[in-house]
Formats: sequence, C-alpha cells, structure tokens
Amino acid sequence: MGDKVKEHPGAAGRARAADHPASVRNVVLVGHSGSGKTTLVEALALTAGAVNRAGRVEDGGTVSDYDDIEHRQQRSVQLSLVPVDWNGIKINILDTPGYADFVGELRAGLRAADAALFVVSASDGVDGSTRMVWEECAAVGMPRAIVVTHLEAARADFQEMTRVCAEAFGADDPDAVLPLYLPLHGPQGPDGHAPVTGLVGLLTQKLFDYSTGERKESEPGPDQLPDIEDARNRLIEGIIAESEDETLMDRYLGGEQIDLKTLIEDLERAVARGAFFPVLAAAPAADGARQGLGTVELLELVTGGFPTPFEHPTPGVTTVDGTPREIKPCDTGGPLVAEVVKTASDPYVGRVSLVRVFSGTLRPDETVHVSGHGLADRGHEDHDVDEKIGALSTPFGKQQRPVTHVIAGDLACVAKLGRAETGDTLSARDDPLLMEPWEMPDPLLPLAIEAHSKADEDKLSQGLARLVAEDPTMRLEQNQDTHQVVLWCLGEAHADVALERLRSRYGVQVDVVPHKVSLRETFAGKSAGRGRHVKQSGGHGQFAICEIEVEPLPGGSGIEFVDKVVGGAVPRQFIPSVEKGIRAQAAKGVAAGYQLVDVRVTLLDGKAHSVDSSDAAFQTAGALALREAAADAKIHLLEPVAEVSVLVGDDYVGAVMSDLSGRRGRVLGTEQTSGGRTLVKAEVPEFEIGRYAVDLRSLSHGTARFSRSYARHEPMPPQIAEKIRQQAKEPS
Repeated sequence: MGDKVKEHPGAAGRARAADHPASVRNVVLVGHSGSGKTTLVEALALTAGAVNRAGRVEDGGTVSDYDDIEHRQQRSVQLSLVPVDWNGIKINILDTPGYADFVGELRAGLRAADAALFVVSASDGVDGSTRMVWEECAAVGMPRAIVVTHLEAARADFQEMTRVCAEAFGADDPDAVLPLYLPLHGPQGPDGHAPVTGLVGLLTQKLFDYSTGERKESEPGPDQLPDIEDARNRLIEGIIAESEDETLMDRYLGGEQIDLKTLIEDLERAVARGAFFPVLAAAPAADGARQGLGTVELLELVTGGFPTPFEHPTPGVTTVDGTPREIKPCDTGGPLVAEVVKTASDPYVGRVSLVRVFSGTLRPDETVHVSGHGLADRGHEDHDVDEKIGALSTPFGKQQRPVTHVIAGDLACVAKLGRAETGDTLSARDDPLLMEPWEMPDPLLPLAIEAHSKADEDKLSQGLARLVAEDPTMRLEQNQDTHQVVLWCLGEAHADVALERLRSRYGVQVDVVPHKVSLRETFAGKSAGRGRHVKQSGGHGQFAICEIEVEPLPGGSGIEFVDKVVGGAVPRQFIPSVEKGIRAQAAKGVAAGYQLVDVRVTLLDGKAHSVDSSDAAFQTAGALALREAAADAKIHLLEPVAEVSVLVGDDYVGAVMSDLSGRRGRVLGTEQTSGGRTLVKAEVPEFEIGRYAVDLRSLSHGTARFSRSYARHEPMPPQIAEKIRQQAKEPS
C-alpha cells in the first residue's frame, strides 16, 4: 500500500467534486480526546497538498479553523469534514470529537463514513469509550484500521501499543490486528530517547526515511532484515488466514513463497470487508517539512484498502408513509436519497447542512423534499416539506469551495435549507423518501435556564429552536409542573457549549438555575374540611358553604370527586363548581405548592343562598374546604422514582451498585451480558440522579452507560420532605 506511492500530488491535492463513486473514500477518525486526531488530519492535508507548509489553505485559513468555541476550549466539539485528493481519489476525512459529551457528533461521522481510523496515543493507550466504539463498528461490519500517534513521547513503544491494541480490539482474533510497518529509530538523545525517523515495510522489506521531511525509499541492510522477520512472518500468516483463496494457506505452509502482489491484494480485500485491521504509525511533519511520518502510508491504505461507497449498504429507506423502498447502493442515476448528518449556522450564509448522498445526484438550486422523523420528545418537530436548496460546496476549515454537483457516495455542504435538521432525508420532490434514523444517545443531564433579561426573553425561543435543530442529542423540555425551561445534555462540556452557542451565535444570554424535580402531594389518611365563603359588600353578596371528606387512594389514581349531598343542601347546578374549585386548588397544592394527587374528595353537605350563591362562590368554598382538610391532616410529599439500567464493565459492578445504594436506590438485580459487561437494574429517586450522567462517567472511567424511565411517585423520607416544606415557606 504505502509501498506503491506515486509522486506527491501538490496542488492536485485540493478537494473537488467527485466524478464517480469509485473515486471516493469516506473515512471517520475515532479516538479519545487528546489522541491527536485533528493534528493527524492536518498532517494528511499537508502531505496531500491541500495546505502549504504553514498549514494554511491557499485562500486563507487553516484546516483546523472549525469553530470559535473549539479554539477557546482547545478541543474539538463538533464533526468536521476535510476533503483531500490523493492519486486521483477524493478522501473525505471526518474528524470527530473525542470527548464523551459529543458522542452525537461521532455517531454522525460513523453514519456518513464507509470506514474508520482509530487514533490511539502511544502515551495514553486505549480507553474504555474507544473500545465501545470499536464494538459498535464491529457490529455493523465497518472496516477499521489503527493509527498510533505520539511516538515522540518519552517511553512510547510502538510494538507494545500494537500488543495493547490487539488485546483491546482483537478479542475474536488477535492475529487480525497487526502492524504493516515498524518504526525506525534515530540516534538516542541526551534523555535516552531515540526518535522515530522512518518506517520499514514488513511486506516489501523497504525502508522509508522521513528524517529530512521528505519520504525517501531505500533498501535495508543485511543486518536489519532479521529484526523484522518475525513480525513479517506473522503479518503474512495473518493476511493468508483472512484470504478468500482457501488454497493459499496450504501453499504457504507447504513452503511456497507467496508473491507480493497477491499478498497486497488479499490484504486490501481483507481490510475492505472488515476482517483485518492493520496498525500504522503517524506523526505530524516537523517545522518546514512537507510530509509527516507515516502519512503517505496512511493515505495509501485509505485509497487502496478502504472500501468505495459501492460497498456501503444503503440504510433502510421507506416512502414517507412507511412503505419499504429498495434502493440500489450508490446509484448516481437512481432516485435522490441524501441525509443531513450535521447542521450548523453560519453568520453570513445562515444554516449550512453537511449532507451524505446515498443515491442519485444532488444539484444546486433544485427543489428537494425534506422528510423529518420528528423527535418530538427532544423538541424537534416533524416535518414533510419541499425546499429549494442553495449553493453546494466542499468545506475546508472556514472556507467553502463551490461544486457543481454531488454524486452518490460523496459529501458536501448545502446552503439555505431552512427547515432541514440533523438526521433528515433529502429526496426528489416528486418521489419523497425517508431513511431510517441512526441511534442517538439519550441526553440525561438537565440544565435549567432562564432568560437573563427581557431582551433575551424575546430571543430565547428562537435561539433554543435553532440550537436543538443543530444537535439531535440535545432535548428541549418546557416542564409543565415546574414551569422551567430545561435543556437535557450529555454532560457538562455539552452544556457549556450549548450556553456558549446561545450567547455567541444567537445573541441570547441565559442564567442557569437549580433544576427542579416534579414533586407531588397526597394525604396520608382521612381528613375533613369545611369551606365557608360568605361576604356582603353592597349589591349581591357571596355565599357558599361546603363540607368535604378527603381520603388517600392508590398511586396513579389522580383526583376522584364524589357527590354525596342529599336534600339539595348544595343545589345541583353548583356541584360542578365545588369540584372545579377543589381541582384548581389541588393543582396548586395544599402544603408545599406541589400538585395534589391520589385522593378521593367526597362532598357531604353544604349551604346555599337563593340570591347570593354563585358558581364563583362555590369554587372558592371548595378550595377553602380542601385547604382546611389539609391543615388537619398529615401530608406526604411524593418524589418521582426512576427505573435505572446501568450497563457497566464487570470490573466496576461493585462500585456502581454501592453508589446506587448511596443514592437511596434499590438494586433490583443484575444480568450478565456479552463483552464482559453486566446490566444493573435499580430504582432510584430522581432527586439523587440529577448529575448521574457525570458521576457515572467518572466512576466507570467512561465505560458505563445508563438509561432511565419514570416508574412512579412515592413518599419521600420525612426529614427531606420537611426540609423542602421549609424552603417552600421562605420568601423567594
């Protein structure tokens, strides 16, 4: 692969519109925060000639000019596309954030790509979240390769990292995770560290020296060949084991020398179908150098070993009414099927949508149909509309380069799609279609916000709508019980970015306030109350008296009203008035201002006046009677309890169960699952899991996931309930 390198393409490395799907490769970079993904993208762009030696594109800006927030936070927070050319192949490099809070951007990158490069730092190793993404890719058969970075770090050891990767990623077959090249080291420095200056190809046994900043090929000396013999033999055996030619292993074991061309072709086929996972080394170019170590080899692997879009099955497609539709993979002349994988706002051109075309050809200024899944629970409205798209372009940092069309298999940015959101489908106006959505994590960290000023209040609704349109992992809630506006996020960093975008992008300043849990009130036992509303102040007076009895009901019963008045003590026309007053008071609460539930209120008796009684008077009397009954009764405060399921590695099961118990949780049981994980099920008061998304990540080193669902309301401990009652009495 890297042994087949052609001349450096120079200016030909600029991004362009692809002419045929076979000349496109879509690759996503995966790795934990700080593993060096963005640095690697810049090194690949330099080697491909897309940027100059200063790392700048010819029309201004750098490859890493993605988002002002990223520069301030010094980390990637969104999916970015960097297209480059290499030997006539357009490579769409999708750089994803490594921080767990932005896993939605990672999932979007996986959806848009046909293969994945897992970037692993030699100084940090493989973390649990990277292992989990590897398993996700394995489940769908996505081809993968591994790139080891930070080899310049003290005590960095490429061969040891290869062993770690085989252990972490090769659970089914460690011999399918093997290096294609071994690093060459220069003289040791004063600190005893020998820098990596080149690579040796295990298949061709050629040396590639990067010490001058230009890749130079040479033959190894006789003393160097024995050092690579074991690694070379193991690589050849690994390739042959995955070969589709079943006779190859017998021929090899029989002593036949398999020719290099056959080995390379079998390697490329095994990589493309996700059966073999090569390990490579890479490093950025030194100051003034043109090529970073291993970048040529990596570009050759992507163009030669990774699959074309033809080999990517089209996700499920239906008509908008749900009828399945068969779509041929990557048919440029077929019906238009494209998907919005990312939505962003540009201060000059408005909303910009990053789109992957799966079928057909997309052209500027045409009218397309936009179909949305309508994630109503996350604040995303369903829609089914026609829109005229604007210009098509390929991004490079902050620059947008116009293209005339986008064929199936390629990615591009689409301007002026005012209604389209991330995850929506673009199709022909006369043939509207809908793609099945990809899985998005559920946001579980609540962020309650209020407009900072009246001016902000006027802009808040529109700003929030735009924010959630860009990010389907964010859920917007207008809580009817607590009257709070709540943004549900994936973590603290996700929340910080949301607030910053509201402020800087949409001009909305908000204040973060404590998140309130939806409490309820109920009666602990029977009680009686009398409501007397008698007033005389000129003209018609107000007269209404009613007597009620209140008793508790089982959870989930709501409010039950029973009429047992006899003899017309309360005229028939005012019975509904009493009920209306009682229900209105129940909604306001009777002890701490929370909704009253699960009681039966029985109207027993009352009095009326022929002139002064009215609907309003009996509503007031009903409310007074309920308040009096509550004053003489013990009132329980009910808190919501959630069913929590935690999927965690076996090493952390004990810590997770202990932590749940410390949150007043009841562990219901555990269930062993595949991959050395355990599913822990528990019931936990929602008061105790407001920050569980953050705490669990810390507890499990980012390897655990959890889900939650409402179970019921139940009485909270007296000492906690009393504290809340006292807080309710304090002036706000």
